[in-house]
Amino acid sequence: MRARRRSAMAVAGLVGLGGAMPVAPDEPPGPALTGLDLTAANRRPPVDGLYDWSSAGYRAGARLPTEAELTSDADCLLGPETLAKTYDVVPDDEGDDGAGIQRAIDHVRAECSPKAGYTKLSRIQLPAGRLLVNAQIRVDADYLVLTGAGSDPDKGTKIVYTPDAATRYDVLTAGNADWDEDGMVWGPAKGGWIWPGRGLFAVASREVAARYRADAPRPEPQNYDNAPANRRDLFEGTVNAHWVSGATLRAMPGETAYAGRKGQTKVYLNAGTTGAIMRGFKVGGHVNVRAANSVRFYGEMSVPADHASLQNLHMRQQIFGITEVDTTDKVITLDKSLEFDVPVDSTSDGSPMIDGRVYTSKAAPLVDPVVGVGIENLYLTQTAPKGKTAKDAVHDYGNFDPAGQMHGIVLKGAVNDWVRGVRADMTGSHPIVTEEAKNLSIVDNTLDGSWNKGAGGNGYFRGSRVWDSVYAGNTTRHLRHFTFQWSASGNVAIGNSFDSDLNLHGGWERHNLFELNNVTVPYEHRPGRCSVNCGEEGGGKPGDGTWFPIYWSAGAKAVKWSGSSGPDNVFFRNALRKQADDPNAPYFDYYGDRKKIYRFGVDGSGAWHHLDVDGKPISDWLDNERHDYTGGHGVADTATSEYPSIFLSALPKR
Repeated sequence: MRARRRSAMAVAGLVGLGGAMPVAPDEPPGPALTGLDLTAANRRPPVDGLYDWSSAGYRAGARLPTEAELTSDADCLLGPETLAKTYDVVPDDEGDDGAGIQRAIDHVRAECSPKAGYTKLSRIQLPAGRLLVNAQIRVDADYLVLTGAGSDPDKGTKIVYTPDAATRYDVLTAGNADWDEDGMVWGPAKGGWIWPGRGLFAVASREVAARYRADAPRPEPQNYDNAPANRRDLFEGTVNAHWVSGATLRAMPGETAYAGRKGQTKVYLNAGTTGAIMRGFKVGGHVNVRAANSVRFYGEMSVPADHASLQNLHMRQQIFGITEVDTTDKVITLDKSLEFDVPVDSTSDGSPMIDGRVYTSKAAPLVDPVVGVGIENLYLTQTAPKGKTAKDAVHDYGNFDPAGQMHGIVLKGAVNDWVRGVRADMTGSHPIVTEEAKNLSIVDNTLDGSWNKGAGGNGYFRGSRVWDSVYAGNTTRHLRHFTFQWSASGNVAIGNSFDSDLNLHGGWERHNLFELNNVTVPYEHRPGRCSVNCGEEGGGKPGDGTWFPIYWSAGAKAVKWSGSSGPDNVFFRNALRKQADDPNAPYFDYYGDRKKIYRFGVDGSGAWHHLDVDGKPISDWLDNERHDYTGGHGVADTATSEYPSIFLSALPKR
């Protein structure tokens, strides 16, 4: 072990050295690489020793749909004239257009989706002009393209979202700083059931589990059917599928503690799995494999067994396709290998209980995934809180309107969907956010600003519990972070232009690729620059310091909201620049060797390794951003590549 390691400021390749020229304090990021060919035909074969990202994105690398993939059924192609005449969607008047858009989607869902497919897509084409919306729109009609007339707010489709009283959150945390998802209840349902929250467009199911209906054999006194308007959506969707339909597990042959092992494709269900739960596992369907936290697993993240924040959670998760179902032996076969061991429960690996409870791992089929949905070519914004302007929110990492923390586009329980060519200015919180989603393509969007970027974790371009997806050619300004978090894996962020950090936000996110991104982060991008309702996702106070172009979640810090970052998140050929010490300081390069492949969270052999300083795991990334973690301390950098991309074979000439 070395005695005292050098700061990264003195290590070549990490930051600019030897006469880095001062530049203007307002240095912008380079432009996004839009229009990339992301199809499977333009993808490199897997690189030896690295994860295989070749199947990421919409339909594992299919071309995003064009006119050629639309249905020929005129009843399923709704244009501006039909929307105005039949659904009262009329631009530039003062009436609400959201209800009409929802009725049009409901028509497609009932009449078109059952006979549609990836090459017979329905379309709703919104008119040019200003459309007013006051309640969340559920885009849950499979195989639907919802498109506008362009993302220029002066010429295209401009959607102005003003959430009404039944949509805004009516229960806030102490001091009215943040939405209180635990305090917003109706019977058994909590606001957390609709996590990550409401939005303008929710690509998410509205199906309700039978047990929460009034006609259930033993109905809950407070249920979906008698819930008030601002509580009904708590029961909708598959967010609670792992509670009402997930199967518990049993030990695999030759084991006593694990239902599946890393690198294998079979998961062993509880032998008593029958009925509707067993029928939920279908060949061609999808399943979320959810591994229970254990004290031993927390220990791997450098979190001590007596830490107050240990929780019974399924931190390790992943959505897989199902290729085989053995209904006799109760075994399911996955379409790719497990990326983590799956203990039968929180104690089966020899760990003591957490909070005096044995917590089971589960395999939860996606009951009603929303598939084949695209949102394209439109502009959206949320009405300003009283007395505020977009200028007020620049580099203010607080919540201006906690009750209005509405997202732009929510993708939840979503598979093979896409967002393309959307411009979002000043959304209520995250302009685009995922939760339990797979094989998405989020491409060539422009996202600028949020009214809430403070307590509770708001204002991100957020990839949460998302797998095998591609984020390409996007431009963001004045957001809090771009994140992969909460077990996100197998994703590619390529060719984006950000003035905020590439943030590994915690929760065992792993095997994600960041390449060819232009990221320039000013000094004022810092948590302490906040005027009201300040804080972080874990509920703590904002820290000092300034966010660097990369954020990595240390176990001791991130445990209170999710846990540490996981293994083998890869950075290659990014242009990362940081203004670190004051608002007038020059910018410098960060992890700047363009030929090196930087692998975070692994040792030299590729095995998991928490980042450490002098052999001691870091407790927080803050103030540790400039240390050198290479040489066996959590960042492997011995591999290099002469290729312009790990992911793509060819890039356009610029």
